[in-house]
Amino acid sequence: MTANKVLLVDGMALLFRGFFATSFRGNFMYNSKGVPTNGVYQFLRYLTDAIHTFEPTHVVCCWDMGSKTFRTQMYDGYKANRDEPPAELIPQFDLVKEVVDSFDIPNVGLENFEADDCMGTLANMYNPENDVFILSGDQDLLQLVKENIRVVIMRKGQGNYEVFDKDNFYEKKALSPAQIIDLKGLMGDSSDNYPGVKGIGEKTALKLLQEFGTIDYLVDNIANLPKGVQNKLQADMDMLYLSRNLAEIKCDVPISCDLESFTWHFQEEKVTTELSKLEWKHLDRLLAPLRDNSPISF
Repeated sequence: MTANKVLLVDGMALLFRGFFATSFRGNFMYNSKGVPTNGVYQFLRYLTDAIHTFEPTHVVCCWDMGSKTFRTQMYDGYKANRDEPPAELIPQFDLVKEVVDSFDIPNVGLENFEADDCMGTLANMYNPENDVFILSGDQDLLQLVKENIRVVIMRKGQGNYEVFDKDNFYEKKALSPAQIIDLKGLMGDSSDNYPGVKGIGEKTALKLLQEFGTIDYLVDNIANLPKGVQNKLQADMDMLYLSRNLAEIKCDVPISCDLESFTWHFQEEKVTTELSKLEWKHLDRLLAPLRDNSPISF
């Protein structure tokens, strides 16, 4: 039996999701100082609902620490297709971390690495003595699923989650978690702007991995492939391996966050004092899920 239930939160994913979910109507929720707060407000809606739903004993929030990482050093085009963040979102990057601090939730990030790498490192650090839930909308994190590590993907709509674990993973994805890395190596990732092998899409990549298991075994047996697939692989062999390296989450970055130093405990007065500075009208409604943490079967 595991000792604790740890919720690792992909902070930037929730903040961006929350910002765009509300800003499309032009609702930036400016306070009296002219600071927009809509992304932070919606971030907290997501966070409080997840805490209510999964009832963690510990919560950690992980963050990207800038656009330049070891992956951009490996490949100049990595995420180069992404626009600059909207001006209304920029002041909310620091603001959201201050709000997370008020809940006594650690903010974790490391320059030159992504939040994914921090979550992967912490998940494997806490495993197997603890149950780990990774909350995000990013399916790249599915490669981290293993014994006692679940990935919770946020679907459209408040409180709509799809939970991937070692028992249901193959049924859902027709691959093992580790094969997600090789899948991205073959087909690339348009969101992160690396191409994989030109001419190989998800359907072909999935079929190849189901038959050969890994990229390495696939390349070792390239002579057994249809001529068209052989030609595509041979033409893009360097990019195949580069894309696989870009897709793999590092689980050994130099960070630590000792579970013994923090536990989830909702100190409403402290939180309310901090959040009142943001001048939100529905603060009571926002914090309601944390007052009613009735057990939810998983």
